[in-house]
Amino acid sequence: MGFKFGYSTLRWQQPDFEKLLTQLKDAGWDGWEMRQSLDWAGTPRRIRRMCENVDMPVAAVTARGLPIDKNPEQMELNKRRIDFAAEVGADCFMFMGAGKPNDRPVSNDDLTKLADVSEEWAEYASRYGLDVCYHIHTNTTVDSIEDWAKYMSLLRKCKLCIDVSHSALWGFDPIESIRRYKDVLVYVHLQDYSGYTGGDGSNYDVDWVDVGGGDAMDFPGIMSTLEELGYDRWITACPGMVEERTDEERMTTNREYLRQLGY
Repeated sequence: MGFKFGYSTLRWQQPDFEKLLTQLKDAGWDGWEMRQSLDWAGTPRRIRRMCENVDMPVAAVTARGLPIDKNPEQMELNKRRIDFAAEVGADCFMFMGAGKPNDRPVSNDDLTKLADVSEEWAEYASRYGLDVCYHIHTNTTVDSIEDWAKYMSLLRKCKLCIDVSHSALWGFDPIESIRRYKDVLVYVHLQDYSGYTGGDGSNYDVDWVDVGGGDAMDFPGIMSTLEELGYDRWITACPGMVEERTDEERMTTNREYLRQLGY
């Protein structure tokens, strides 16, 4: 088994990094996905020091919004996050699409603009040997199997993060989507849900739960497929939102489920 398990810190607003990273290590995680602002994180040296103290490397640093119109300020701010990702030794830089238009369907032009930003970021990150990957996500520019395929056909350097839950919400079996895009897959999100409303052109409203807390996902099949394909990058779990739990409880619950699967 070549891959490592990361934990998404999407619920950490203004974290005490050293305390929480120590709890992550104790719970059995191999690394973490950083989503916090650079104002809160501080310098790359500070984050590297904390990571080294706990032996908890950064799996990925995420973007802060995506300017489909190439707004200069947003483009520069995210390039600084790419710089930061490279400095802390992250495995990749991850981003999601922009919001969908309010008054019309997503067009091929929107997909082209999204691809243009994606490729510009991937080209910028290539100076560091850093992968940039697009995270599929409902309620964003790409919000269907068909548009996902169109968007992927426009990419050359930008890679892919498959979040298995969003693939499932679109009606695309996550195992099949992993097989389809295995050649550009550099990051995987495990996320689960207990129910949802929407779809078919309207926004999804999803009840996110801890990994293994729903019944829609074949996580044993997903993991065995990744092993079969020789996937050897990070697999990051996303904690749920339905139940009120402490950060430490979420870390432990999600890791324990993966242990039950034999990982």
